[in-house]
This record gives sequence, C-alpha cells and structure tokens, in this order.
Amino acid sequence: MQGLTKKRPTEEFVTLRLRVHSQNVDRVRRYVDSIESEDDAISLEDFFAGHFPGESKPSVNLRGARGKEELTQRQLAEMTGIPQRHISEMENGKRPIGKEAAKKLAKALNVDYRVFL
Repeated sequence: MQGLTKKRPTEEFVTLRLRVHSQNVDRVRRYVDSIESEDDAISLEDFFAGHFPGESKPSVNLRGARGKEELTQRQLAEMTGIPQRHISEMENGKRPIGKEAAKKLAKALNVDYRVFL
C-alpha cells in the first residue's frame, strides 16, 4: 500500500475571527493587511545584500551571535580555544570558518553550527 510521501505546505492560511471594539476595526484591518502584504517581503539574500553589502553571511552571523551573547572576541577565544586574531579574521571575512571551528563557535554561542558555514 502506497502512502503519501510529500509533506503538506507549511505556509497555509487560517481563518481568524476577532472581536474588537468598533472604533478599532479599520486599524486592525490595516495592520493585518500590512503584515500579510507580500510587497514588503524580501528574501534572506536581498536582506543581507541590502544591510551588509560585500560581507559574507557566516561572518555577519558570527559577529551577531557573539553580540547576542555579549561576549568579546577574547572571551570567545578563551571559551573555544580559537585564537582571538582568527575570530577577528573570521568576522571580517578574511578567514573561512571551517566545520570544526563552526562547531566550537556554535557550542559557545548557543546556535546551530551551520549558520557559520
């Protein structure tokens, strides 16, 4: 017996019923229209290109994850055993982040290592 092998689409629409004060109906409609608008949607690649021109995603992700954890490069170096200058070079896109380094960094920064590859 054959079973379905394809996953259902994850982006499905659902119907919501809201009770709001009559004076807020237009505000709620405008808000829903603004968040459901596909005109404002951009791809991840376009976001990176627009906000971090010329920088690689792994270097931006490393800098962001380190900032989120409020760590200095020196602190991260001590936690991972990766020299601080190497971390600096990785954040500036001058050194690639290998798989082993990505795993060490990910563990220290509480993220998935694949964001650095």
